[in-house]
Amino acid sequence: MSERADLVIRSRKVALPGGVAAASVFVRNETIESIGEYEARADTPAEVDLGEVALLPGLVDSHVHVDEPGRTEWEGFATATAAALAGGITTICDMPLNSVPVTTTVNALQAKLAAARGQCAVDVAFWGGAVPGNADQIAPLLDAGVIGFKCFLIDSGIPEFPPLDPAGLREAMRVLAAHDPAGAPMIVHAEDPGEVSDPAGPGYDAFVASRPPVAERRAIENVIRAAAATRARAHIVHLAAGECAALIGAAQATGIELSAETCPHYLYFAAEEVPAGHTEFKCCPPVRYAPNREALWRALEDGVIGGIVSDHSPCTPDLKRFAEGDFRTAWGGIASLQVALPATWTVARKRGRSLSDIARWMSAFPASLAGLDGRKGRIAPGADADLVAFDAEATFTVRATELLHKNPVSPYDGRTLTGVVRRTWLRGAEVIPDGPRHGKLLRRGGGPLDA
Repeated sequence: MSERADLVIRSRKVALPGGVAAASVFVRNETIESIGEYEARADTPAEVDLGEVALLPGLVDSHVHVDEPGRTEWEGFATATAAALAGGITTICDMPLNSVPVTTTVNALQAKLAAARGQCAVDVAFWGGAVPGNADQIAPLLDAGVIGFKCFLIDSGIPEFPPLDPAGLREAMRVLAAHDPAGAPMIVHAEDPGEVSDPAGPGYDAFVASRPPVAERRAIENVIRAAAATRARAHIVHLAAGECAALIGAAQATGIELSAETCPHYLYFAAEEVPAGHTEFKCCPPVRYAPNREALWRALEDGVIGGIVSDHSPCTPDLKRFAEGDFRTAWGGIASLQVALPATWTVARKRGRSLSDIARWMSAFPASLAGLDGRKGRIAPGADADLVAFDAEATFTVRATELLHKNPVSPYDGRTLTGVVRRTWLRGAEVIPDGPRHGKLLRRGGGPLDA
């Protein structure tokens, strides 16, 4: 090294792009300058030796509903980013709903930025929204700094964020591809309203039956047709139906720019395990049955599904209708930001997966989706020094009342998970959830959004 490093962190289990290895990570001027042997020495004022505690790249969660401004009682930037940091996530990407206003215009984006400034414990990027009638806002929002666009093909549950029909989806993707041929994606909540029905009763089985896998399949077929026609990059959010992996894989094999994510709750839970009346498990698409969970894991391991993100979608406890326990009327959304990493690792390690798989699924892939992979999502020279000391053998029991997101509601309450975040560095500075707010607001490419 030609100059003095600011910090060196050593671990016998560093999740590098090529696999887990003993190594030293040298940090200078907020970035990773180099990777050396575990025993390598350097002139540096600060050294941390983690020993057998693993070192991961800071996680990137590209699917987080912060809800501020407008529904800050559901969640806010201060609480969401503190929970993210406690869970080893150093960058989040905020969804364009359920805030008020929804992020479908530049003015709405500016309101979101004003609400976020000074509150963020981690870095934050922002999705724009594609809704009927706002195709003319796609180019201005991209120029203003959003990382891509989210749309629904079914009722979002929020009246101000209506769904696109097939013609609207194609038009929005045409405009997106024309303005940004480099690949800002259209990310799609893919359920077909024609295949969804009213639940036949208040229980969970009736709810699952009302949103069958064919609803996801028909919607994904529409997305594939639109992507093929427009050459826009498309992405399926929170894939829940494992049987759709073959359809996605076939499209990928033909060269269509299509990717998919799934979520910890689809990989950890199964419908058979949902207790009667426990509406904290409700989300859309629903957690399906155990064979489906296995199909999702296989698609993830085969690379058809690229990554895992939380889809942190909280609400106030009253909206979950706990007193009635009725899945027909409860708000759909699972709060899981702080426990996404250990929930995933708990199952992945039992399947023989490694920490480098976790780094690929939960850091590298979502960073790439959001256009942040030049700076985020990997332990490599030139990347931001966003790093997480992760004790992969330690266990803990989730207590919803102790989680840092706004409301104490979680389907993981009482579950024992494996993997504990011990320390976190954001751009080379050690940070804690209740400490100073060092998070930056980012545009696609990783630059500052206010620049």
